[in-house]
Amino acid sequence: MKTAFFNTKSYDRQSFNTANKQHQHEIIFFECHLSHETVSLAAGYSAVCIFINDYLDTEMLEKLAQGGTKLIALRSAGFNHVDLAAASHLGLAIVRVPAYSPYAVAEHAVALILSLNRKVHRAYNRVREGNFSIEGLLGFDLHGATVGVIGTGRIGAIFAQIMRGFGCKLIGYDAYQNSACLEMGMTYVQISELFAQSDIISLHCPLTPDSHHLVNAEAIAQMKTGTMLINTSRGGLIDTQAAIDGLKSGAIGYLGIDVYEQEADLFFEDLSNEVIQDDTFQRLLTFPNVIVTGHQAFFTSHALANIAETTLANITEFEQSGSCLNEVKIEQAIASK
Repeated sequence: MKTAFFNTKSYDRQSFNTANKQHQHEIIFFECHLSHETVSLAAGYSAVCIFINDYLDTEMLEKLAQGGTKLIALRSAGFNHVDLAAASHLGLAIVRVPAYSPYAVAEHAVALILSLNRKVHRAYNRVREGNFSIEGLLGFDLHGATVGVIGTGRIGAIFAQIMRGFGCKLIGYDAYQNSACLEMGMTYVQISELFAQSDIISLHCPLTPDSHHLVNAEAIAQMKTGTMLINTSRGGLIDTQAAIDGLKSGAIGYLGIDVYEQEADLFFEDLSNEVIQDDTFQRLLTFPNVIVTGHQAFFTSHALANIAETTLANITEFEQSGSCLNEVKIEQAIASK
């Protein structure tokens, strides 16, 4: 199937070229985002493949349909960056990668916890400068800490399993209780109780209209003083200004984020020679108890291989049958609201 891949890096091209040896699709890679300025490049392609920071609104989808596109392949699990109602109306099929490596994301969340707790980032810089003082690097034992997991699907459950290995007490919040989490001793509570009881809170839920700014000023006010907050899910789950206020007051003692609500103009690009115009983001970076990584939680060789294989298998299935098991239906968007 003739497919245009947008928003690609060298690692994308390598993993997809390797996986395509089996599928033999006609693939063209574009480094640019799929946007109103670049959508004309998709003309004549039966399928387009996009990443999480390519946003497809009604106008974009109309232009894709007019250019002959029938399939939009998301190389991600989330689909909140596509107007599904408009796609359905235009007869465009949307397929996704529902799971690629939940271990990768869960393990990165744990890496943020360990780094923040033991100040690994600060110790690394000190030692490189010949400063071997351990003043200000005091941490705490994870053993016995209460860890609140918001969202106990595959990633949340794996994260909980890892934290259980450290000897942590597990509490969770989710619309649906995961039997695997119950078996490992997790107690499900109301979200207000989770905010109040947790020493560490880790977010593993999707971004929906209901979960937007789930962690806001009201939620932070319910937390213990010095709570550690981790987000490897979606940036919009946290009200960034409220988090900054929480850091300033001490309500949030540690913040580790791999996602940011305004990340679209920042992440996945080298801006080291530019002045970043996002003052809110710049303020976050001034705190010594904050670690920000650039949406790399998914970024393992296993995950890239799985994303490439599943994405191309989705395209193959659609080409051969006109449908796909991993197709996103408008009913899924309605159910998530």
